[in-house]
Formats: sequence, structure tokens, C-alpha cells
Amino acid sequence: MMTDCAVHMAGSQGDGALLLVGGGHAHVAVLADWIARGRPCGARGVLLTPDRHLRYSGMVPGWLAGQHGQDEGLIDLAALAARAGVELVLDRCVALDPDARIVTTAGGARIGFAFASFDTGGVGQGAVLLGEDPRLLEVRPINALAERLAALRASRREPWRVVVAGGGAGGVELAFGLRNLAGAEPPPQVTLAAGEGGLLPGFAPGVRRRIAQAAARQGIAVIAAGARFEAGVLMAGSQSLEPADLVIAATGSAAPGWVRASGVATDADGFLAVDAHQRSASHPRIFAAGDVAARTDRPLAHSGVHAVFAGPVLAANLRAAASGEMPRARYRPRRHSLYLLNTGDGSAIASYGPLAAEGRWVLAMKHAIDKRWIAQYAALARVL
Repeated sequence: MMTDCAVHMAGSQGDGALLLVGGGHAHVAVLADWIARGRPCGARGVLLTPDRHLRYSGMVPGWLAGQHGQDEGLIDLAALAARAGVELVLDRCVALDPDARIVTTAGGARIGFAFASFDTGGVGQGAVLLGEDPRLLEVRPINALAERLAALRASRREPWRVVVAGGGAGGVELAFGLRNLAGAEPPPQVTLAAGEGGLLPGFAPGVRRRIAQAAARQGIAVIAAGARFEAGVLMAGSQSLEPADLVIAATGSAAPGWVRASGVATDADGFLAVDAHQRSASHPRIFAAGDVAARTDRPLAHSGVHAVFAGPVLAANLRAAASGEMPRARYRPRRHSLYLLNTGDGSAIASYGPLAAEGRWVLAMKHAIDKRWIAQYAALARVL
């Protein structure tokens, strides 16, 4: 007689695998849970991800400014998977059949599952919003961004003329990081095409004012218009932004095309729709977190902050579901999120709801929080 655990772990293809698709911020918490407590029901675990390491995007601007080494913000996914007894498949998802419970990879493999969780992140939409151009560099995937910037930094001696498109937190921090690029003398010339909403739309006026003042102090040109390519010329409104050596699209993420194509429930923008338990609104054996997902019960910005905090909730609910229990853990976002924005010059600006603060102590706090989060997974990866 099959146990409840065995019944619930049986997949439609006879495969009781727990499949983690993507090595994002939430899934490292799931791997940590499996290391500490064992895989749910002792089931076979599979991690499908294109990279052996997760790069924490919050430390990339600090690396550009010489505050971190290039590899300091890496989490060793391969080592965590090995410790958790999870099979690592280095490939990416290109299709999902939620009814047959099969994921297809770019390499053509078909992976069946009993339960699957998606934490792949979104995809860059710079080429869609700005137009095609060889100078365009997407922020996503973040590993590719870091590798391209490292190669450019090593190969170029003359000043860069960089345009960052996007006035959100990611674009702002990248603009400051590039303006303070370590080893560049003189520093790159940076223009931030923030869009019609200006710098940090949705943030408190005090935060926006401090960011604008820091940009002016550092000589970063800020334009309240969106960038776009017209006949090979980079424009913002009626103003030409040429010459530009590099254009970084920090324009937010779009949903991967395979999500909507799969037939799983999505929001209006094509992101995988989940409830407060991070469970699919249409397929209870599917979970998701991070930028690939959208909450159905409340609006939630696509931010690494939410992916980090959703990770333990996701781990608890995957364990419950695999055991035949109803998921009970809920991710309840705080009313305000703490943002610590690195200005690249040894200082940072804190944002918490209506509150704003600035100084070297803010940067020290940011470094401490970032490094503590990375260190907990580095410690797990080392104990083999």
C-alpha cells in the first residue's frame, strides 16, 4: 500500500521528482531547507538552471565601484545542490506543460515532476522598448551583464560614454556604480535616461531629492525621458544622447514567453499568477516566486527583496504539498521595504516608506546585510 507521501509524490509520468526551475533568490532558501531537514518525503530533487552560480544583483554596483571583488556576490548553486542531494541540470526552461507536468529545456530534455517551483526571474525587455542596437546591454540575465562589463572594463582605456535607460532603483545604482568605476581614470561619462516618471518613481520625495542631488554632485546627467533608438541614433525625447559607447537597459523585466504559452494562469502581463502561498492560481502542483511570478491577492513590485523573503515560505509549502498537506505558510510583505541605494562614492541612501537617510553608515549597513546573506549560503556550500 502506498503511503500518503508516495501517493502525493507520484507524477503523471511516473516521476515523483521535486523540480526547482531556476537558481534564484527564493530557491537557495529551498535548497538550504533541504540541506537542513532533508528533501520532502526523501523524493528525488532536480535543480534546472543555466548557471552554476547565483550572482546577487544588489552587490554588482558595489563591485563596479571597487567595493567588492567580482566573485564576492556569488552563491555556489552546484555545491548547495550537491549537499541537498539534488541533481543539477545546467540548462534553461523553454516550455512547460502544466497538465502533463513536464518541463522542456533548451537542450531538448523533458523533465517530469510531481511538484515544480519556478524562480527563473524575468527577461530583459530593452530591445523591445528601446530598439535593437549592438551597443545595447540588457541587465538580465545578471551573470551575462557582469561578464560583459568585466570584459569591457579590461579592454577599454579611454573614457566610456554610458547611457543607462531606466530610473528605477536598479538603473540608479548602476549609473552610480559606472560613474565610480574602479580603475577608470578619468571616470566614465554617465547619462541616466530615467523616463517620464523621473528618478525613482514611487519612492518618497526625500529619497528622490537626495538621489537627484547625488547625481548632480557626481556629474551624472539625468533626463526625464525614455531612451530609444531611431535610425541608429539614441534619442530621449527630441534630444540626441550620442555619442554613446554603451547603453544599459535597466527597464524592468518582462515575463518569459513560455509562461503564457504553457496555459498556466497568468496576470495581464504574462507573469505566473500565484496566491499568498506562492502556489499557482490554476495548478496546485506548481509554485513560483521572484520576478517570474505575480501575486493575485495584492500588487507586489518585482524586487529581489520579496524573492528573498518568499524563499522560506516557498520551502515550507513545498514540503507540505509533497506530504499531502495543504500549504499554510504565507508571505506577508511588510508595509514598507527597506532599500539601501549605493551611490558609488562611499556613501548610500536609505529609503523606508516616507523616511530617507544618507551617509557612509548607510553603505556600511548595506554591505553588512548583503554579505551576511551571502555568507549563510557560502557556509552551507563549504561543508561537504
